[in-house]
Amino acid sequence: MEKKLRSRGWFGKTGKDGFIYRAWMQNQGIPREELEGKPVIGICNTWSELTPCNAHFRELAESVKNGIREMGGYPVEFPVMSLGETLIKPTAMLYRNLASMDVEESIRANPVDGVVLMCGCDKTTPSLVMGACSVDLPTIVISGGPMLAGTYKGKRIGTSDVWRMGEAIKIGQISQQEMDDAESAMCRSRGHCAVMGTASTMACMVESLGISLSGNASIPAADARRKVMAHRTGKRIVEMVREDLKLSKVLTKEAFENAIKINAAIGGSTNFVIHMIAIAGRIGIDLSLDDFDRCSRGIPLLTNIQPSGEHFVEDMYYAGGLPAVIKEMISHVHGNALTVSGKTVAVNVAGAAVYNRDVIASFDKPFKTETGLAVLKGNLCEGGCVIKPSAASKSLMKHRGKALVFSDIEDYKARIDDPALEIDQNTVMVLQNCGPKGYPGMPEVGNMQLPKKLLEAGVNDMVRISDGRMSGTGFGTVVLHASPEAAAGGNFALVKTGDYISLDVDNRTLMLEVSEEELKSRRATWIAPKPITDRGYVSLYIQHVTQAHQGADMDFLVGKSSSEVTRDSH
Repeated sequence: MEKKLRSRGWFGKTGKDGFIYRAWMQNQGIPREELEGKPVIGICNTWSELTPCNAHFRELAESVKNGIREMGGYPVEFPVMSLGETLIKPTAMLYRNLASMDVEESIRANPVDGVVLMCGCDKTTPSLVMGACSVDLPTIVISGGPMLAGTYKGKRIGTSDVWRMGEAIKIGQISQQEMDDAESAMCRSRGHCAVMGTASTMACMVESLGISLSGNASIPAADARRKVMAHRTGKRIVEMVREDLKLSKVLTKEAFENAIKINAAIGGSTNFVIHMIAIAGRIGIDLSLDDFDRCSRGIPLLTNIQPSGEHFVEDMYYAGGLPAVIKEMISHVHGNALTVSGKTVAVNVAGAAVYNRDVIASFDKPFKTETGLAVLKGNLCEGGCVIKPSAASKSLMKHRGKALVFSDIEDYKARIDDPALEIDQNTVMVLQNCGPKGYPGMPEVGNMQLPKKLLEAGVNDMVRISDGRMSGTGFGTVVLHASPEAAAGGNFALVKTGDYISLDVDNRTLMLEVSEEELKSRRATWIAPKPITDRGYVSLYIQHVTQAHQGADMDFLVGKSSSEVTRDSH
């Protein structure tokens, strides 16, 4: 027997309730019969002119609608809060949880039987997936796709080059005019960052988790095949509703382990960790930093993509895409894990092939032996922290140096280029109060630019540690997400300039060489920072956000929910 459609709880009613639900849909020219017995599919759209990465989503949504109609469903498009990483202040991460609440309640409160999530820019993907997990209807993701690589002075450029040019202009290697010319040449098509930044990492994450169709992750936004994928996604969600294939049936512990391993193989953004833990918390899967380190160990870097390599995400697509990467490591993942296609991972990638070994290497002969993610523990980060070895300097993977502490990002900006600053290439730069509560919102400032005087001396990397995050487009020997954060009173709040810090990535340790007695003494005089506000969402966030190693979700949002609406509106 076919499961009763959820939308019939609205459109199948008689009397005044059914009259109101249907009559106001007819206001839009929708005949009554369109809502009788057809699966109603919500299209959760993060289009916004303030989110340039997603500016093509209205057009992409039309392809989704065509697929839904073709399979006998009825599409209803709705907007949710859109988080544009490039424009929103102080950081899009501050609003990820707010957007997830918008998604959750929009889905639950409305007459939809299944949902298509339209994701692109960094935080739009985890926020939509988190919200959908809390409701647990049949759900599928269509990503927006990466932009085409820019071209400047005969060289291809992408977002990672922004960091390089930022350092080059600082020491006079390029002019402001050259910077302006590169600016106009970089973002030459629709889509999100062209490198393996957080946006493409999130697209790979949803494909690795099995909640998008195979091949979705890396199709360029400007490629017509992105529209074809959207059409097929629309078709598939209608079938999923009829099969009652919910997120909870796909998002198993095995799916999360697959995604962690695949992320290591592609050199994905460190932001992947914090978003995955938050998603797991919403769907009811126990996932910790230990799982990330366990699953990432022994997984080499297979893709030669910036910032860990030299190519771009579009090249990964032309070389075979994520299915080809997964096939290269199929013996290391759970091939029997179910996906939204209704088929297993192994079946999905069976026909995949690698067309360019310079872009996608084999597991036996990887691009780099360094993995894309390592989790560190120690007394400087009692809850743990992360580093991206594939984008770091081998020579700094084991390092001991004196700390230079910046109390916040403003302190860093005020002092970093002071010629009198006592700093050399062995110094360990420490940035405090950039965590979830301390900033608030945990900004992408962890990959601090080096001081001008060291850049001029030829130094291009140093050990940097913070309780904040780093853009997925960034690189360097950068330790991130130190937890508990300084503002929460972790040991990270107690480190002082001149303390010695030891980093040992191979042994997964980060140690502050200060005795427990001294730390206890420092803690006795430590004063918690005063919250920046006592009103509105930001105040709610500061009060309820969890620490980085817990996913930085709101404590009251963690845990399973449902799609039930217990009261009618009329």
